[in-house]
Amino acid sequence: MLVKYGKVGGGESARCIHGGATFVMPVLQDYAFLSLEPLQIEIPLKGALSAENIRVNVPSVFTVAIGTDPAVMQNAAIRILGLDYRAIQQQAQEIIFGQMRQVIASMRIEEINRDREKFLQHIQNSLEPELQKVGLVLINVNITDITDESGYIEAIGQKSAAQAIQQARGDVADQEKLGETHVAEANRDKAVQVANAEKIKQIGTREAQREQAVRIAELDKEQKIGEQTAAYQRDAQIKDAERAMRIALAEANAKAVAGENTAQAAVVASQAELAIKQAEAYRLSETKKREAEAAVQEAQNKAMAKAALAQAERVEAERRAALEAPAKAEKAKTIVEAEAEAERRRLQAIGEASAIYAKLEAEAKGNYEILAKKGDGLKRIIEACGGSQQAFQMLMLEHLDHIAETAASAIANIKFDKVVVWEGGGKEGATGTSNFLQSMARTLPPMMQVMKDVGGVQLPDFMGKMVAEGKQAADAQAAGAVPPASPPATPDKKK
Repeated sequence: MLVKYGKVGGGESARCIHGGATFVMPVLQDYAFLSLEPLQIEIPLKGALSAENIRVNVPSVFTVAIGTDPAVMQNAAIRILGLDYRAIQQQAQEIIFGQMRQVIASMRIEEINRDREKFLQHIQNSLEPELQKVGLVLINVNITDITDESGYIEAIGQKSAAQAIQQARGDVADQEKLGETHVAEANRDKAVQVANAEKIKQIGTREAQREQAVRIAELDKEQKIGEQTAAYQRDAQIKDAERAMRIALAEANAKAVAGENTAQAAVVASQAELAIKQAEAYRLSETKKREAEAAVQEAQNKAMAKAALAQAERVEAERRAALEAPAKAEKAKTIVEAEAEAERRRLQAIGEASAIYAKLEAEAKGNYEILAKKGDGLKRIIEACGGSQQAFQMLMLEHLDHIAETAASAIANIKFDKVVVWEGGGKEGATGTSNFLQSMARTLPPMMQVMKDVGGVQLPDFMGKMVAEGKQAADAQAAGAVPPASPPATPDKKK
């Protein structure tokens, strides 16, 4: 095939000529040749997965060549022009390998092994479009052999052989049954023939007797006629008739005996020959039967042994896969769950930390605002009171009720079962009720002392005097020598 390339017109980069001639313009055009000689490509395909996931080996030889169809030639000029034999073979081999694996994956092993024509048709339908893309066409496919690593195809062959042997044994049994049927039919036919011969013999005897009777009647008639015509000839004719009758009877008896003997001899010879043939056929059939049974038993033993090995290997592989697959899946699941749990905890910890940080930051800002506002308020109170000491005294006075409540709560749980006050009747020196109450009020000095020392607040005298100010005055007042102190004047606002 001539390929002219360059400026060939028609929007094409090359033009292919198969047969004939063309003019090549120098400088603007050039040419090259592509051989149409078929290429044989060996495909040692091994380990291809079938539809049952069983790996099979399909070594084969493919014969391809550059196609002469215009479209195919154009593809060849584009794809393989300038390539050597090995490059073209390598390119075609890769395409065939891929398509072969695809076809095998779509078929079962039994279909591949049993229906080779269908297998080849699938290969051709799948491979030809791919080869034509590079300018090649498929000429022939030769499948060398089909085998598998697990022995499945061999087991199928053994199964077919066992079925054929079983069929042969059935055919032998049918033939033996047919032979026995033929023997029974032959015996029946022989019996029928003997019965027919006996019947014919009886019929012949009766006919002879009838003819004899007819002859006797005719002789009697002739005798009577002869008596009327010639009396002297009667005796002679009678004697001749008797002699002829005796001869005829003897000849008839001799022929009948000879026929019976011949028939019996033929029957005996036929029976002997039949018995010999039956014995020989029985011997041959029994010999063949024993040989076939031995061959069948041997093939069955081999098939059972190989099937047992294949079954053991299959069971081992299935159990191993059943144990390994869940373990691997559980391991992967555990890893994924652990990673997911770790990521979840990390994100949760980040979220909790962010929430705690935001909460603390908000609380800190709130406390800061409260303290800032409180400080601002205290600052204004100090400015309004004219100093920190005056502001402190004012705050103490504001909380005087709480201080008194706290001091009262200190003795609130003390239970007085009975209080007896001895009244002096208004006499001088007697301890009155007012003095008693003032004495009880003196239990408050710790709180008053605190108010005076800390806050600088002087409480009225009617609430009690300080123990430290005048112990003597207190003692004198308790004895009644000094009258109770009058209420002091109202203190100024600062106090």
